[in-house]
Amino acid sequence: MSNAAKVKANMAPSSFDPLPTPMVRFETVTSSVRYHPSPMAHADILARLIALKDEIRRHDYLYYVKGRPEISDSQYDRLFRELIDLEHTNPELVTPDSPTQRVGAPPLESLSKVPHEQPMLSLDSIVDQEEVQAFNQRMTRELETPSVEYSAEPKFDGLSVELVYDYGMFTRGATRGDGTTGEDVTVNLRTIRSLPLQLQAQSGFPDHLVVRGEVYMRLDDFQALNRRITERGDDAFANPRNAASGSLRQLDSTITATRPLVVTCYEIMALSTPAPPTHWEELEQLARWGIPVPTHRRLCASIDDVMAFHRETESIRDRLLYEIDGVVVKVNRRDWQHRLGMKSRSPRWAIAYKFTPRKEITVVEDIVVSVGRTGTLTPVALLKPVEVGGVTISRATLHNADEVARKDIRIGDTVKVERAGDVIPAIAERVPIPDERRSVPFLMPDHCPMCGSNVGREGAYFYCTGQLVCGAQLKGAIEHFASKHALNIEGLGKKTVAQLVDEGLVRSLADLYRLTKEDLVRLEGFADRSATALVESIAGSKAVSLDRFLMGLGIRQVGQHIAKVLAREFTSLEEIMAADRERLLQIREIGPEISDSLVAYWSEPRNRDAIAQLQTLGLQIAPGLAKGDRMESLLAGKTFVFTGGLDHFTRDEAQRAVETAGARVASSVSKKTSYVVAGRDPGSKLDQARMLGVPILTEQEFGALIGEEKGKPS
Repeated sequence: MSNAAKVKANMAPSSFDPLPTPMVRFETVTSSVRYHPSPMAHADILARLIALKDEIRRHDYLYYVKGRPEISDSQYDRLFRELIDLEHTNPELVTPDSPTQRVGAPPLESLSKVPHEQPMLSLDSIVDQEEVQAFNQRMTRELETPSVEYSAEPKFDGLSVELVYDYGMFTRGATRGDGTTGEDVTVNLRTIRSLPLQLQAQSGFPDHLVVRGEVYMRLDDFQALNRRITERGDDAFANPRNAASGSLRQLDSTITATRPLVVTCYEIMALSTPAPPTHWEELEQLARWGIPVPTHRRLCASIDDVMAFHRETESIRDRLLYEIDGVVVKVNRRDWQHRLGMKSRSPRWAIAYKFTPRKEITVVEDIVVSVGRTGTLTPVALLKPVEVGGVTISRATLHNADEVARKDIRIGDTVKVERAGDVIPAIAERVPIPDERRSVPFLMPDHCPMCGSNVGREGAYFYCTGQLVCGAQLKGAIEHFASKHALNIEGLGKKTVAQLVDEGLVRSLADLYRLTKEDLVRLEGFADRSATALVESIAGSKAVSLDRFLMGLGIRQVGQHIAKVLAREFTSLEEIMAADRERLLQIREIGPEISDSLVAYWSEPRNRDAIAQLQTLGLQIAPGLAKGDRMESLLAGKTFVFTGGLDHFTRDEAQRAVETAGARVASSVSKKTSYVVAGRDPGSKLDQARMLGVPILTEQEFGALIGEEKGKPS
């Protein structure tokens, strides 16, 4: 039995019982804890406590970081038991950094959001040797050097976390979240035995340190946890990553304390002292501070060494104690990392060199169709459960109808299943069986399995046309309907929409206009004032222009620009709904795909009924500008470009005025530009206009021109 397992056995009466909390007076301050020492404490007891804690931390470091324990499990247990006994009899001396203080805290109502000090980016993934060579060629070319030294380490399949240390003490931890903001899981992280609550001080440490790491479960611990959960009658976790993620994000940290989580760190994100010059030295420094780092790693003098390390690691992955899905390759020199810089979502100087996906053989028991948030229909194979790389797979995506036809997958087929990227299950191919009698080929449904609406098609993808009534699309449809460029309903963001739908208050767009203040105040985050404001904002959206209403419907292929084109071409919504494909194709900026999408949308009776309900509840859609009216405008067909700030118009108002006059707004200047409107601090577009001889208007001249078109005196 390992040291960690022994400690847990000593401290917990059963694998899921909360650990006993020492009797000590705590005062919670944000994420940290203060303790109040008693003046009656004896100096010898205090000295022994300090010595025990230091000794146990040292052995934890040797066990978790160096992998070289110096004492037996029984000797470690005796030290730990002595510390527990001393703290039990002297509770006023218990400190938050004590090795015994990994028992959790009272449950939280929710996990609060915290911003990261540095963005937590993801990595670009590659799988082929040619891609690895291409990456190396980019590095040598951009760094102008014949060769690059790399640091290579395993890519752990877990949950990425940010760890913050102040003056050597662990003070905060957060999940990756969206890369900019994560969830505060400090209390839960404190329960992980491999995470040092206090840094090793032999070589000194910075006043402030931010480290990135991965929380995961070892495979044997995962299997043992699933066994206990199953025996208790609960559903087992699907894989170690899900188990780690669910455990770390518990609101009750006493549950997290019973889960066998491990953390390994691999990057210094920020520190108050000069950083080590290379990534390899960075990992060595983290280890000296007592922070666990990858033990299986290599410093590679060339890209050939990287590929050799990748092959060796893939060959032993089944013998490792934890799940990995590839190797992370990083340019070793930090100054070169800074020189190469970042892309929007990933660093240029690092890649995830993935392993070949694992494959196993099983049987397709059924093929069902799922409906996504945007209405896209995706065929999914329900499989006879099979274990692929230690994970039980019972379903796999078939992507789209063309993919099903190309691979000729049918119900009852024997297939080879892989974990694409070692995470997402997919069917690689059908395995022919001699003399087998196969079922009929799979066909996508004519009607949405969620709401019964007609199904449309765009290329290889099928979609539900009942965008206003389909339950799978409802949240996304409401968010889009309320967005800035549609009906602009303030206060109706993603979280509020989710609450309204989940609580059953809104089952259609029309239900928005039935909401009352009393409905809203029952929801989390709403008080009398905010509820009144949202109801008033919804009521204020009842008068809407034709283009904004079209935009809000979320019709496929119909964005802000096409909505304005339609509003200029037709006098009313009814006229647009009556237009057939041929009529729509007569409009210069509308092609076959947009025409087909519009016809499919209006052909679905449920969409028409939903719009009729909105109008019955008082929604008033302003008429469009008919083609005949536009022809009378001297500006019809003209193109305007704006540069600089305007004093008397917002950009939206100026654009709306131009489009009402039958003209259009462009983003760049060309010989075909009719006018450039120059406001305060104009940019390079003004110089381009002068060079091309394009007429330039001041804001006053623009106002006069638009005023004349409106019939107002200039």
